[in-house]
Amino acid sequence: MSADTFDYIVIGAGSAGCVLANRLSADPRWRVLQLEAGPRDSNPWIHIPLGYGKLFNHPVLNWGYKTAPEPFLHDRRISQPRGRVLGGSSSINGLLYVRGQREDFDDWRAAGHVGWGFDDLLPYFIRAENQARGANAFHGIGGPLSVSDPTETHPLCDAFIEAAVEAGHPRNEDFNGPSQEGAGYYQATAKNGRRVSAAVAYLRPARDRKNLQIRTGALVTRVLFDGLRATGVEWEENGVTMTASANAEVIVAAGAINTPQLLQLSGIGDGALLSELGLPQVRHAPDVGEHLQDHYQARLVYRATKPCTLNDDLRSPLRTAILGARYLLLRRGGLTISAGYAGGFFRSPDATAGRPDFQIHFINFSTDAMGTRLHPFSGFTASACPLRPHSRGHVRVVKPDPATAPEILVNYLSDPQDREDIVTGIRLVRDIMKQPAIAPFLQEEYLPGPKLSTDEQLLEFARQTGGSLYHPCSTAALGAVVDSELRVKGVERLRVIDASIMPSVVSGNTNAAVIAIAEKGSDLILKA
Repeated sequence: MSADTFDYIVIGAGSAGCVLANRLSADPRWRVLQLEAGPRDSNPWIHIPLGYGKLFNHPVLNWGYKTAPEPFLHDRRISQPRGRVLGGSSSINGLLYVRGQREDFDDWRAAGHVGWGFDDLLPYFIRAENQARGANAFHGIGGPLSVSDPTETHPLCDAFIEAAVEAGHPRNEDFNGPSQEGAGYYQATAKNGRRVSAAVAYLRPARDRKNLQIRTGALVTRVLFDGLRATGVEWEENGVTMTASANAEVIVAAGAINTPQLLQLSGIGDGALLSELGLPQVRHAPDVGEHLQDHYQARLVYRATKPCTLNDDLRSPLRTAILGARYLLLRRGGLTISAGYAGGFFRSPDATAGRPDFQIHFINFSTDAMGTRLHPFSGFTASACPLRPHSRGHVRVVKPDPATAPEILVNYLSDPQDREDIVTGIRLVRDIMKQPAIAPFLQEEYLPGPKLSTDEQLLEFARQTGGSLYHPCSTAALGAVVDSELRVKGVERLRVIDASIMPSVVSGNTNAAVIAIAEKGSDLILKA
């Protein structure tokens, strides 16, 4: 069945896709089709910030990916959740608004990616933002994406920040300002205690435009080509195969896992892999799906001396009722917190050029693993994440079937430097946790526990219990797969605009950077 002809077809309604659908359809001359495999974002847990815990393993709203057995993690399969809903991963993520470091983007530009330095992207960060604190040289107001402070502070978080200062780190009230380094509270993509996903920020204002058609439950099976020119898209919707044509461009914005999978299914990838699977070859592009990068974290769990944690709130019926009432009536309290309440960016003794090389997420609850039940004791968590990993992996189709998950292998800790760094990160957290400011709250280290003290023991702990920070990127990278205009090299009228194009992961959470990439990408398309 044909679904008509459009000027632009956007594949995916995640962080990048929502931006593109909004910006491209702002001009009524252009007809835009957006295709999303998942449903609409009507589940109430999407819009409650702490609800990300309910969505971590959601069978409908989450692709539920796992990596292949990771050889340097004792062949463990690591969860790699990805949003399968309007808003994509911005509808299920931990809400943190972190851009990365100036040097991340300047390194991209220095590698030859013209137009991708920090000064090139800062206007797009600002254009996207509606900063609750107001505008300045680094922040904007009036943009679609609301960015706000926590609805309230917490004694545990205050103690952590003070302990970090006692350990010799600066205090920082704005990780996205002049300097990223220091300890403080994270800002989040939220407003009035509710999540502001890319769907809320960008699609809701645009969804009634007559020139924008948004189709959910539409699993794209391939990009259609006439020779080397992209001409349209094929997808499955309610058991029916449908197609649409694009007069101008097809834009793949399906994320760092699904984008390379779709390119390969469409005939753009390593020729040997495509031939082995019986897929037609449009263009031999061996870098598609390669160079996958992600952040890896080790989570340290502590027992608290007093019942001041979210574990305690949710273990008590009365406190749970108060928690819910405060949210319903005031939009404040524990249900409004993000996946990093406090934390920050820190320099280890090995940091180079004065750049923070570690991120800590501090949260006032504890679990054995993200997405599982809270511990039955008063507990809190501080995770250590090396910011610039060296290990690389891949995403590769395993069957000529878009409904079959691709092989995802990140190769966490495969690089010796990454193994050294994860141990350094654990020691950095421990150094903060031994400071006087946190002592009134800290009963004992529960994980990894004081018995584990040598580098070998801490590395083994990280291998056995560590996990992803859910920042996959680089699988259709600038220079390797796309040019500086985000056009797929070697073919016509096809672009990739999402986390796939990052040459390397930014120093922090990736959502803000993806939105800025899409803002810039929309300008590149419209100015073409």
